[in-house]
Amino acid sequence: MSITFIDRERELEFLKRLWKKGNSFLPVYGRRRVGKTRLLKEFIADKPSVYYLARNSTYSDNLREFSRTVLGRFPSTFLSETSFSSFSDVFKYLSEKGKIVVVIDEFPYLIQSDKRVLSEFQYIVDEIVRASRLHLILVGSSVGMMEEHVLSQKSPLYGRRDGQIKLSPLGFFDSWKLLGVDVEEAVRIYGVTGGIPAYLELFERFEDVRQVAFDKRGFLYAEADFLMSSELREPRVYKLILKAVAEGKRRFNEISTHTGIPRSNLFKYVEVLERLGFLRREIPVTAKPKTKNTLYKIDDNYLAFYFRFVERYRNEVEFENFNFWDEFLEEYNHYLGDVFEDVAREFLIELDRGGRLPLHPTKIGRWWRKNEEIDLLALDERNKKALFVEVKWKDLREREAGGILKDVKRKAGLVGLNGWEENYGIVARRIEGKDSLRDKGYFAWDLEDFRRIASLGNKD
Repeated sequence: MSITFIDRERELEFLKRLWKKGNSFLPVYGRRRVGKTRLLKEFIADKPSVYYLARNSTYSDNLREFSRTVLGRFPSTFLSETSFSSFSDVFKYLSEKGKIVVVIDEFPYLIQSDKRVLSEFQYIVDEIVRASRLHLILVGSSVGMMEEHVLSQKSPLYGRRDGQIKLSPLGFFDSWKLLGVDVEEAVRIYGVTGGIPAYLELFERFEDVRQVAFDKRGFLYAEADFLMSSELREPRVYKLILKAVAEGKRRFNEISTHTGIPRSNLFKYVEVLERLGFLRREIPVTAKPKTKNTLYKIDDNYLAFYFRFVERYRNEVEFENFNFWDEFLEEYNHYLGDVFEDVAREFLIELDRGGRLPLHPTKIGRWWRKNEEIDLLALDERNKKALFVEVKWKDLREREAGGILKDVKRKAGLVGLNGWEENYGIVARRIEGKDSLRDKGYFAWDLEDFRRIASLGNKD
């Protein structure tokens, strides 16, 4: 399945603005497979450019291959790839060729080859790029290394950039558009892939999960190991933490007890996972930031799927035994409840953009206290309006949906938004009798409304 380049309009627009300048230096980073290379190749397609993918090799090997790439694009009668003694020499040569974009992909490999590369690239930016019409883009999949060695105050390159792009996964609606399947099938696939384009590309239908994740030759069967090994010095410890969260240990103390990692050590591991976008700290949407009422959630659908299911069925997969399939499907349907909450949150944001909500939320999130929970609470703090929403990945009859909405109304009274205008809604896979519920003053949406919103968006 070939995926059309989609979304990323803001990033492309930013890159185009930099191109209009005399010169620029831009770091671009984000987790593996998120689409950095695809974005930059789209950007440089119609521009004089050099694209070089760094190797996990020595400085001299990378210099030779970079020189060969440059001379392949901008030939010289007198020079060969061995004519350059440093990257600075190559950039001096390029600076004489006019306005050029130079993209060095997987720049962390160069850093690993020789830490002095950072000081050399400081010189390249200060003395060559700034005195020329070159546009230098350094790209990295190791988020930790890019933030530490390129963006942090300790880096020789600190303060020299003209901006930065940290590329995030696609949202659900762009992922759905990219997949080109029905919305229900898109939710099922999104639960495995999240918005990672390279993962989405593996699917034409959800059933493909058998080949890509539950086959020891499948791409997603071992991807978590590659992903974590490329980012983390102690992947085993981080895997323990993510597996604990995937199995329902969502409080800090529960994670510590389950993994055997002392609280004092766990803080630093959790902080790293949060920074990488693998773990998310959640607090009730009405709580103050320093509240201790905290839960943790895996903030990457692929990793959540991997630690919940691939790890569980590893023995069966190794023996190519698919007797677990029916059990998996039942469990996966339950797992999609959490996934659908995040999808529903995006849906509310889309509704707000179209002016289809009774408020303009400044916050949207979960709320809980003891054993009571509201899946989504949208707050318009300026106008003191609130929308309380329950999310159900199931088909509901009107009576069942009405009972859920009455319970939402009851729980809303526990939140303590005295004097606020309150609205109540439900998002489900399918709802029988939506119009009747709406006539009673409730908001009721199902996947048919997702299709309608997507259709309206396409017309825009």
